Parts: sequence; C-alpha cells; structure tokens
Amino acid sequence: MSETELQADNSAPEPQLDEDDRLRPEFVDAVLDAVHDGDAARAHELAEPLHPADIADLVELAPSEERPALVAAIADLIDGDVLAEMNDWVREALVESLTATQVADIAAELDTDDAVAIIEDMDVEDQREVLRALDPDDRAAIEEALSYPEESAGRLMQRELIAVPEHWSVGDVLDYLRKNEDLTTDFWEIFVVDPGHKPLGTCQLSWVLRTPRVVSMGDVMKREQTLIPVDMDQEEVALRFQKYALISAAVVDPSGRLVGMITVDDIVHIISEEAGEDALLLSGAGEGDINEPVIDSYKGRVRWLLTNLLTALVAATIISLFEGTIQKMVALAALMPIVAGVGGNAGTQTMAVTVRALATNQLTQSNTLRAIQREISIALLNGVTVACVIGTAVGLFYHHAALGGVIAAAMMTNIFIAGLAGVVVPVTLDRLKADPAVASSIFVTMTTDSMGFLAFLGLASASGLVG
Repeated sequence: MSETELQADNSAPEPQLDEDDRLRPEFVDAVLDAVHDGDAARAHELAEPLHPADIADLVELAPSEERPALVAAIADLIDGDVLAEMNDWVREALVESLTATQVADIAAELDTDDAVAIIEDMDVEDQREVLRALDPDDRAAIEEALSYPEESAGRLMQRELIAVPEHWSVGDVLDYLRKNEDLTTDFWEIFVVDPGHKPLGTCQLSWVLRTPRVVSMGDVMKREQTLIPVDMDQEEVALRFQKYALISAAVVDPSGRLVGMITVDDIVHIISEEAGEDALLLSGAGEGDINEPVIDSYKGRVRWLLTNLLTALVAATIISLFEGTIQKMVALAALMPIVAGVGGNAGTQTMAVTVRALATNQLTQSNTLRAIQREISIALLNGVTVACVIGTAVGLFYHHAALGGVIAAAMMTNIFIAGLAGVVVPVTLDRLKADPAVASSIFVTMTTDSMGFLAFLGLASASGLVG
C-alpha cells in the first residue's frame, strides 16, 4: 500500500455509532470541541451524515448551556424530521428560541401529527403567531387537531391519506396516484369511502399493484376494518393496534366520516411512552425525564414524598400503641421492620402485575374476581413459605420458639393482606375512573406497613409472649 493510501486510510472517519446504535462519546466530544473552537464548518461536516434521529440525540446529549451554540452551528440540519424525533423538553426549549415564521416553516414540512406535537406545547400567544404564519390549509388542519383532547386519536392522527370511491377501478386508482403530485407519499393502504366520506373498507397497496386494472375497488377491498374514534385515548388506540396487528387504521369523527389515519410508527412511540409513564407513576417520580428542569422534577416528586410521610405517620401511630410491649422485649423492635418490609415487597409485586393487566385490558370486569382469587392463592403460598423460613430462623437465633411462631403468623397475615391490597386497590381506583398507576403505591404501602406492625405487635401482645 502506498504512503498516500496509508494516510487516506488513517484519516478515515471513526464510526459515529456504537454497536447499540448510540452516538459514540468520542464523536459527541468531537462535535462539541469544534463548536467550542468556533469551527462551525467542522461541526456541520461531522453531523451532516447523521440520520435525523441521531441529530436529535446529538442535541440532547449536549449540555443544556452548550445546545444553543451547537444548534447555531448545524442550523440547516435541524429540520422538521429532527424536531419530531427530539425529546419533548429539549424540543420545547429549542422551539422557544425560534421565530414564529421559522416554526411555521418547519411545521409545514411535517405530517399533521408531527406538526401538532411541536405546536401543542407552546404558549397560546406563540401558537397563534405560528398558526398565522402557516398556509391556510395547514393552519386549518392543525387548528382542528388542537381542538381535540390531549393524548387522543385526534391529536395523534395525520390528515394526509388516500381515499377513493368504491366504484373506481384499480386502473382509476393507479392513474389518480400517478397524476396527483400533491398526494401523500407515505401510505400502506388505500381507504375506500362512500359519497358521505364514510369508510367502507381498506385495500393494501400491494393488492392494488397486483390486481388487473379493470377490477373494481369494491371487489378488491377488505370490508372488515378497525375504526378509531377521534376522541379515543392514545393508550386505547395502541392496544387496538397491538391486538389486531394493524399497520394503519382509519380515524372517524362522531358522524362516522373519515377524518384521518394513524400509522404503526406513531404507535411504537405511544407504547414506549405509556409503559414508561406507568412505571414512573408507580414510583411517584413524575415524568422522570432527565431533560426536565430541576424545579419541575422537584415539584413532581416532593408531593408524593410528603404524602408518603403522612401515610408513614399511620404506621408510627400503630407502633406507639405498643410502646410498652416493645420495651419489654427489644427483639420486637429489630424484627418488626422485616414483617413490614417483606409485606411491602409482596404488595408491590401484586400491584405491578395488576396495573399492567389493567393497562393492557387483560383485567376486566368479567375476570376481576378470578384475578383476585389467583393473587390470594399466590399470597397464601408465598406467605406459608416465607413464614416457615422466618419463623424457624428467628426461633433458632433467639432460642425462643414462641417468638418464631409469632413472627411466622404475622408474616403470613401481612403477605396475605399485601396480596389482597395489591390487586383490590388498583382495581378499585380503576373502577372509580382514577389512574391506578398514580396512587396505588401509596395506599398499598400504607396498608402493608400498618398491618405488618399491627399483626406482629398485636400477636406478640395477645399471645402472652411479653409478660
């Protein structure tokens, strides 16, 4: 190999992504170093080959104070596709730094659902400025989407779709698609509608391409279809896509007219968001986004900590009722956290399973009783196992068989109560139209702590263990 070839080989750029398709730290540092040195051209050169999703990651990975300079250096790469992939908090801060005309230009490049995602978090006055700068057709579509509830199918859907009448032939459809340059270019199926624009069926694009031109669309289409009401919650939409293995689905207004469609690429994001949201709600961690401002994270978390403090006072009150019992036998003070702690873990296990079952529609009114019976059975089995272990261990360690029996009985009782609370509390909240992921953990923890202390100390007193 010649010297020139060796130099060319040595100067070959390092791959930007690692084996997990994440931006390499060295690459991110190289871009930021170029920005620090005032070499915008070099930063742009490094970032230009990246996919829009990776450019969004690059902006997110930069420290917040360095993002404005980075965005300025690669400004022409920050288009609608990049903003659509960007973290909500980072995108919101970036959009605030743009003029209304710039935001309007970006929104005009996007499908309606992505444009709405950018505009919906803006202040009302800023929204109005952006909407005034939009093309009338785009403005009307986005204003209609914003009129629907947040996290509904109306916000999620895109208006750009292909709809044709039933009497058209396959040839008519092909000619229509080829001659109209303003039609959307990203679609997987064609919707067949009646004169009132109500969906009659769907036809996959592959069917159209493989069917003779003379065949009527009414003979090709599939009449069975899953229609999404425009006001349906996005979590329910995601469940329908998952249940029926949909690629896209028609969205209809209250009168049954076709007003948009939802595609599976949007649903992938929703499933990920909803799963993460439920886990964070169970922990009381708010939105749990590492890009969320510190004050907002503080406000989201501290209220749950204060609520936990109040519920902990209930357990403390129960302990105070048995102060004399504890003073007579110090071993009780050392052992009672074990009863409460294991019971809490048992309750959390059951609660997590129940909340997930409710979220995925596996747990409904028709099988609630069966689910409760199942969790009680599991709780009894767990209770017997753990009670035997802890009872034997405590009896041998303290050389006190009665103490071992008391803690075994208390553990059995608390795990049973924990299993019952772990399923009843979320189901009850769900029946009351409250989000079971939000408040279940507080009530279940309060129940297991309080009943654990009450069962252990109460049995110790009632059994005559403490003379």
